[in-house]
Amino acid sequence: MQTGSKLPHVTFRTRVRDESIGGSNPFRWQDMTTADYFGGKRVILFSLPGAFTPTCSTYQLPGFENNAEKFKELGVDAIYCMSVNDSFVMNQWAKAQGVENVTVIPDGSGEFTRRVGMLVNKDNLGFGMRSWRYAAVINDGVVEGWFEEPGICDNHGEDPYGESSPETLLAFLEAKKEAAA
Repeated sequence: MQTGSKLPHVTFRTRVRDESIGGSNPFRWQDMTTADYFGGKRVILFSLPGAFTPTCSTYQLPGFENNAEKFKELGVDAIYCMSVNDSFVMNQWAKAQGVENVTVIPDGSGEFTRRVGMLVNKDNLGFGMRSWRYAAVINDGVVEGWFEEPGICDNHGEDPYGESSPETLLAFLEAKKEAAA
């Protein structure tokens, strides 16, 4: 993906809490589309190899969560975290992390990730197909800024992190704000 690219149309299978169901697991399936998440708003999207993994859980997700107010001040309407994990895993990870400011998006089949060119094989870690780590500023479904970790390839021996950090996106948005002033 590059600046100016339009996001592909994809349907995401999500699970949402619905108290009318009752019981110990009051969740129902709800399909959400790219338009539902990205249409008519300016958002941050960051994607990572897997829920519950060290870098994702220690730095990337908490960094975006803790900087939500700064992003809002810079004109961001929502922050989304995507991974090639199912909705059950993503919801439990968000709960375990105490997430309040970031919405998790399950790309269980990897369809969105594949269509934006970020699906990689991570068999060397026993993960199978997963997302390469990246982040983006999306404005009404169009890429405003794209930040991916260097060296995208299957079975990469390392897990690079820096280009897709919240600090990188904050610097990008602050520079855009200054240039517009």
